[in-house]
Amino acid sequence: MDYGLYDILMLVGALGVFLYGMTVMSDALLLLAGDKLRKILASMTSNRVFGIFTGFLITSIIQSSSATTLMVVSFSNAGLLTLVESIGVIMGANIGTTVTAWIIAILGFKVSMSAIALPLVGLGFGLTFLKNKTYKNLGNFIVGFALLFIGLEFLKDTMPDINSNPELLSVLSKYTDLGYLSIFIFLCIGTILTVVVQSSSATMALTLIMTAQGWIPFHLAAAMVLGENIGTTITANLAAIIGNYKAKQTARAHLVFNSIGVIWMLLLFYPFLRFIDWLSVQIGSESPYMSAAAIPVAISLYHTTFNFANSFLLVWFVKPIAKLVEYLVPEVALKTYEIDQPKYLTPEVLKYPETAISALRNESIYLFENPIFEIIAHALSISRTDIMSDEKTKNIIMKSNIQFKADPGKLYLTKVKSIYGKIIEYGTKAQSELKLTQSQHQEISQLKIANRKMVEMIKLVEDLTKNINLYMVSDNTYIKDEYDRLRQKVVKVLRIIYRMRTEKNKEKYHDKLILLKQKAKQNKHLGSVKIDKLIRKDSITADMASSYFNDFDNVNDIVKNLIDVADLLFALRDPLFLNGK
Repeated sequence: MDYGLYDILMLVGALGVFLYGMTVMSDALLLLAGDKLRKILASMTSNRVFGIFTGFLITSIIQSSSATTLMVVSFSNAGLLTLVESIGVIMGANIGTTVTAWIIAILGFKVSMSAIALPLVGLGFGLTFLKNKTYKNLGNFIVGFALLFIGLEFLKDTMPDINSNPELLSVLSKYTDLGYLSIFIFLCIGTILTVVVQSSSATMALTLIMTAQGWIPFHLAAAMVLGENIGTTITANLAAIIGNYKAKQTARAHLVFNSIGVIWMLLLFYPFLRFIDWLSVQIGSESPYMSAAAIPVAISLYHTTFNFANSFLLVWFVKPIAKLVEYLVPEVALKTYEIDQPKYLTPEVLKYPETAISALRNESIYLFENPIFEIIAHALSISRTDIMSDEKTKNIIMKSNIQFKADPGKLYLTKVKSIYGKIIEYGTKAQSELKLTQSQHQEISQLKIANRKMVEMIKLVEDLTKNINLYMVSDNTYIKDEYDRLRQKVVKVLRIIYRMRTEKNKEKYHDKLILLKQKAKQNKHLGSVKIDKLIRKDSITADMASSYFNDFDNVNDIVKNLIDVADLLFALRDPLFLNGK
């Protein structure tokens, strides 16, 4: 066989040009349309058909199922997509990746692109010198597109010709006539090739060239395509290794979905190929069993039909697949630390604006619902369970005569400081390093404001705690009653915010918070009038009055901050909230 080391290096180089062209083209398309595509993906609903369409659309546009699945894994990791939604998008991505095969089969085999490939490189390269980013990305796309077909042309030229190398045919014949064992062997070859080159499109191109050169017959090329469907899932599974359990579930769902498709296809392998043979003739092509030149189109048809059929069949079983994946990759409980650490902020979330914002929002909500809620409730010597109950706030205050001995300063250091610091750090990095729209930039700024207000509240309750512990058990019923009213005011706000977060009629509770904020502004003088009367009657001492005046202002500020934080975190941006300082 006259095929030496130089020829092998030429083949590897041709594959490298093809892969580089594919990468440049895909990256440029992501920059051209990535923002809009990610917004579509981030606004996903549980509608399965829409999920499949979204996956198909994104993969068809960016010409990379790996890029789509990596995006899905990242979004799942950040909590933007549920497992069920992710499976739908992956189904669509599998269909979308078949577009690449058609482009290669038609433009690479039916049309000669070599004549215009170099002029396209010249045109694209010229566009990259322009200042406009859109034209730069368009130029890179054109260069990548041209390089892809230059690489494909090199692959066809450097692939050993079976007619000139009859020894190759005798070697291959040992493995092509073993029935289902041959199918399994070439399925494994397709899987391994895809894992090695990390691109099912590149493996598809190699498969199409091998069929056109007469290396392998139609049915073994189809087996390689099945292997490529399994191999392409490895990219997402590798990326998910450093992700959380949600990312691992999504990547595993991709593997499970594609593996189920391969299993049922193997059971119907030969009847399905006969159907593709008939379909090829019906659309005006030759039979792939009769002509090697007809195999590239038949393989593209097989690839598309199989992925359509697999998605249509399994779309009805998305929830059982999700349950299987949840069983294979169970939910992992969050680790507990002596000093609380961020739960959602990881370096991976800074890859996309959408994942960064989602992680920042989830972390901020976690901080508000857990440490902040706990610190404020315990500073008031109130149980969080009582606040979340349906018991009247007046009764809760009357029965809560046990001092919690909460230390807001210590709780801040152990439960808040580390998380707060990371939220500010990640928010600042996202604003400086990511390409954000104005609304995304503003959203991160609002989250940072919400966190600053939470920290302010800790300082306010720290000043409040000492006097609450003193006067809630005081023998002076007048000052005790006044402090009970202050506690009741904060409890009422916390309860309404809890209801707004957990119940359907959010607007109802939103309106209540607006009224409470307005009252907090208007009623500042009422407390001083009442205390003045108590002083004149010698019902309370001057020290009691002085403490109460400070604490009354602190409580009003806590109430306003609580309402602002609730609005900023739960996206009910009423102008009355934001402007009503």
